[in-house]
Amino acid sequence: MKNTTLLIMAAGIGSRFGGGIKQLEPVGLNDEIIMDYSIHDAIEAGFNKIIFVIRKDIESDFRERIGDRVEKVCGKLGVKVAYAFQDMAVIPEGFSIPEGRTKPWGTGQAVLAAKSLIHEPFAVINADDYYGKEAFQKIHDWLVLDHQDNAIAMAGFILKNTLSDNGGVTRGVCKVADGHTHIIDVIETSNIVKTIVNGKAGAEANGEILDPESYVSMNFWGFPAKEGEAPSYMNVLEKGFTEFFENTVSSNPLKAEYLLPTHIGGLLRDGKVTVKALETTDKWFGVTYKEDKEAVIESFKKLIHDGVYREELYSDL
Repeated sequence: MKNTTLLIMAAGIGSRFGGGIKQLEPVGLNDEIIMDYSIHDAIEAGFNKIIFVIRKDIESDFRERIGDRVEKVCGKLGVKVAYAFQDMAVIPEGFSIPEGRTKPWGTGQAVLAAKSLIHEPFAVINADDYYGKEAFQKIHDWLVLDHQDNAIAMAGFILKNTLSDNGGVTRGVCKVADGHTHIIDVIETSNIVKTIVNGKAGAEANGEILDPESYVSMNFWGFPAKEGEAPSYMNVLEKGFTEFFENTVSSNPLKAEYLLPTHIGGLLRDGKVTVKALETTDKWFGVTYKEDKEAVIESFKKLIHDGVYREELYSDL
């Protein structure tokens, strides 16, 4: 069985959450955070290395809240743990940080921060999203197979299962072909809100009606690699970061972001990658807004009551 890595992007500043570090908010019966459940599900699925991508300024809080505890759990299970640090000052050679820029460079740069640590197939997730067990199992099972270097997998969530009751969200809305298994485009779409259309759950973004049954990217991607080699996507992502500075930063120096769905969508349109959708019917939930937290707590209580997880989360591994 191939080694597989889970990269968790936890460097976000949580601006919509209203202060604080939303990735570290307790939601479980024993003060577990959302990441705990992702790590549990990843280990259960077969991942044997976890990489946290964080900012240096939250390292102490992060280690105290989850890092040290997870290292102990993983140490007993033979799962490696590593850290990478996303730094706004780390940009392509020959460029400078625009004056007044304080916003991080986005999820593409977060993944690049871990480039030197990954020498096996890997998956990427957000720290503050709950994905469900099915997605981890499907991505892991895909990663341990052999694929072309330019192949990518995506956990395909159903749009209506990924919306917040408390405001708009951003999703990579997918166009599909071949019986809904292959993605042909990913459109990063902001301010998607719930609607009711003819008595059924619907969705719209900035007045545009969206198909609630569409696949969306929740930033759960899988990238292949030959054993012992760096994934080829890392080099493509690094080249794209330079192109991002050449073509995008100049027109929006304070807010432009290098986002995984946008980068992968561009590669798809240019015919440079293939993306396979691995459908999951699990309901996503996460803490985008402070008001989301109580609903997330209740959701985990129900999952525990239904036997999906134990009260002592890691005790079944």
